[in-house]
Amino acid sequence: MLVDLERVGVLAADRPLFTDLSLTVHHGDRIGVVGINGTGKSTLLRVITGDLEPNSGVVRRGRGVRIAALTQQPSLPATTVREVIGASWEAEAAIDRLSMTDALDLHVTQLSGGQAKRVALAQVVAAESELLILDEPTNHLDLAGISWLEQWLANYRGGLVIVSHDRYLLDRVTTKMLELDRASSFLHHGGYSSYLEAKARREELSASAEATRRNLAKTELAWLRRGAKARTRKPQARIDAALALIEGRPEASARPGDLELIAAMPRLGRQVVDLLGVSVTLPGGKTVLSGVSRQIGQAERIGIIGLNGAGKSTLLDCIAGRRTPTAGSVTLGTTVVVGYYDQHGTELNPSLRVREVVAGPHRPPGSPEDLSLMQRFWFTGNLPFTSVRDLSGGERRRLQLLALLATQPNVLLLDEPTNDLDLETLRTLEEFLDTWPGTAFIVSHDRAFLERTCEVLLALNDQGHMIELSGDIDGWLKTTTSQTPSTMRGTTSPTSDRPSSNKRLRELEKLIAKLERQYTKLSEQLLSTTDRDESKSRGDELKRIRQELDLAELEWLELATGE
Repeated sequence: MLVDLERVGVLAADRPLFTDLSLTVHHGDRIGVVGINGTGKSTLLRVITGDLEPNSGVVRRGRGVRIAALTQQPSLPATTVREVIGASWEAEAAIDRLSMTDALDLHVTQLSGGQAKRVALAQVVAAESELLILDEPTNHLDLAGISWLEQWLANYRGGLVIVSHDRYLLDRVTTKMLELDRASSFLHHGGYSSYLEAKARREELSASAEATRRNLAKTELAWLRRGAKARTRKPQARIDAALALIEGRPEASARPGDLELIAAMPRLGRQVVDLLGVSVTLPGGKTVLSGVSRQIGQAERIGIIGLNGAGKSTLLDCIAGRRTPTAGSVTLGTTVVVGYYDQHGTELNPSLRVREVVAGPHRPPGSPEDLSLMQRFWFTGNLPFTSVRDLSGGERRRLQLLALLATQPNVLLLDEPTNDLDLETLRTLEEFLDTWPGTAFIVSHDRAFLERTCEVLLALNDQGHMIELSGDIDGWLKTTTSQTPSTMRGTTSPTSDRPSSNKRLRELEKLIAKLERQYTKLSEQLLSTTDRDESKSRGDELKRIRQELDLAELEWLELATGE
């Protein structure tokens, strides 16, 4: 036994984060912790490490157990990176795989937030420990860094407790999943996929129990209403039980309704973004973009990947007009309205309250429209009056998303949008992008998010060249980490080559998933309507979607079987 939590509870200012939580971490356990923002995931990690005393319950730690922990916002000693990580070969190997070798002699005050987190991660994995605690370790890592971390964790022999939104990572490295939900906790055996199955079963049982309660309540209500004379002979205990059953309510949702992302936007013309020979050389002389050319049209979903420092954010800055290319040009269509969701949330003033951010600088806060908007984005209770600096990382990112979509852009630049967002918000964002009619550029290290949202993947190599991937991300990673940089060189012309079979298969898989969701949603709407004209219209739409779905499935089958 490494650590044992018995009926532990922690209170926030206005509510319990979790109560009666019991968890034992043994040597070799791999436990993933999930839950919506604000349920206490990071707080739980602090309880395990001993940095926070719980309000109730008991925490026992094994004698002599060494704990290494990575926090969301690590605090490094005021010295150089080299002195922080130490001189062991494990530290040097980790810092190399995390693309921080060039920063070894920098003072930590010269590091960005992302660089500081990578240094802290190298320090943690190089430390001798029996228990490893990781809070969002993939934030600010590139795909190669995440791949290395997966392999390293697979070989780690101690116990692991990890909070992460990276579904690939959770499914590949965990053997148990702990879910925090409305002050309760649920332990599921197996990885992320097993957790989803168990959660679905629990929700089905909850719905079934509520249906049973309602039926029993109807029976008891009828019994209570059977005449005054009969009622006087009824035992008081059963009357009380009947009233309690009738007055019972299903458990409140974790959040007040689904997250409603705003899809309104101005019309987008044919010309969207034209990149012609775009090159950027940084002040130190490093070229991060070289001769990048591409025409991006309406409703395209462009995923941009590359190692740290390859120029992904620089490219978005050029499109947004924040940076002028050293050479070449970026031309936007006359109807384009750009919305930039950057990875640090730097556009939010930390001293402002949430309601002031939503209102903007030109109108007073607290209007009915703003209150409705905040509620749809789960900013309820005391949150509208909370300062930005006091929000959790996930709440700050969600507020940034709210403020961005409220401007109704038709071109979205999303730079690491998955950082600090919980899994529920991620799935909602994926569904939004699936039906939103605008154009989106997505820089991300989250493989699941990229696969579910992007039609085209563009990779930037260390020479600043951009190529379109014909295979999957794992194939690109193997090429990038095993071959010389020169093998990745290439440029794309405004008219790209015909998609390969693998690319078309990915496109069809996304289309099939989209059509299936539309078919299911429309079927539910058809069952709930009593209007004859509306029923006919939805029935016709169902037939059209079914035909389109059949054709897509047939094409997928032909490509997959090589027929």
